[in-house]
Amino acid sequence: MAKDIKVAFAGVHRASSFFKAFQVHPDTEIVALCDVNRQTLEDVGQATGVDQLYQVYEEMLDNAKPDAVVVATPMQYHVPQSIAALQRGIHVLSEVTAAVCLDEARWLVQECKQSSAVYMMAENYIYTKPNIQIRAMVEAGVFGEVYYADGEYIHELDSLHYTADGRPTWRFYWQVGVNGCTYPTHSLGPCLQWVKERPQRISCIGTGCWTAPHKTMEDTVLLLCKTATEKLMRIRVDMLSRRPHAMTNYALQGTKGAYESARRPGEGNWVWLEDYCDDANEWAPLAQFEEEFLPDYWKNPPQEALEAGHGGGDYFQVMDFVEAIKGNKLPLVGIHEAMDMTLPGLVSQESIQRGGEWLDVPDSRNW
Repeated sequence: MAKDIKVAFAGVHRASSFFKAFQVHPDTEIVALCDVNRQTLEDVGQATGVDQLYQVYEEMLDNAKPDAVVVATPMQYHVPQSIAALQRGIHVLSEVTAAVCLDEARWLVQECKQSSAVYMMAENYIYTKPNIQIRAMVEAGVFGEVYYADGEYIHELDSLHYTADGRPTWRFYWQVGVNGCTYPTHSLGPCLQWVKERPQRISCIGTGCWTAPHKTMEDTVLLLCKTATEKLMRIRVDMLSRRPHAMTNYALQGTKGAYESARRPGEGNWVWLEDYCDDANEWAPLAQFEEEFLPDYWKNPPQEALEAGHGGGDYFQVMDFVEAIKGNKLPLVGIHEAMDMTLPGLVSQESIQRGGEWLDVPDSRNW
């Protein structure tokens, strides 16, 4: 039986994390793959049973005629490839970040306003089990008014900055080749969902270059985000320091409660809630509140979700993307939410150059 939504992929290495979700979805069919590496393309095509293989992106869009495309290529291609699809009325699920400069961000927003197609940014960390539960608890009011949130993405990536024969990859240029908070969305995305206000102005400072002086990005970069009501978010991004990874460190503070995520493997997530904890100094395991607050789809997730990348995030965001295409809901990270997660990082590049000066963040809704 023919499936309604034909999906194509650009950048098959990263896109592979999405394959299973689209393969098991009753409404979607993977029809085409695109990658500049011919051998990788053929290997993935054989493994997935997809026979429409392309090395030129626009040829795939025009010849395969997909209904939707997953843009999982390096960051500098996200905007041109998203725009090329949107101009053809093809729905877009784009990897993070949404754009690598402010001009590109404006072009993308303009095209999203003109196109009939759905745009969604694939920020998967907002779909992980703990972050989903915290969002549900925030919406239930158990933390009171959330006025502070904290996110850290500490992920030493030196081995990914170079190819096997020593040539710089896109990550060398676009992630650590620019000073500032170049990759904020994994940390900022969940915080925005808890604080529920967009960053209005930001300040960015760094530690200086200690680990790899030949790289432009400072080892640890701190991005401070203020909202219109003076709520604060602190984002730490570090892709250079020599240490174990810690990509999902989060915290929040509200008028009636607090949350502290696990920081090392084997540790638990903890909350303090005024209405639930008898002692003012008593932390309770987050798992203790799953039955009451965790959404049903995470209580009994399918095996495909448990096997998906990024703690199940890659699976559940595909489910949301398809529902948005079908018109059943708005994308959780539509174009303006994508800008709220991306623009602070772009503005941070000027702030850090000015010694941490507070700068306004454009609101894409006014463009």
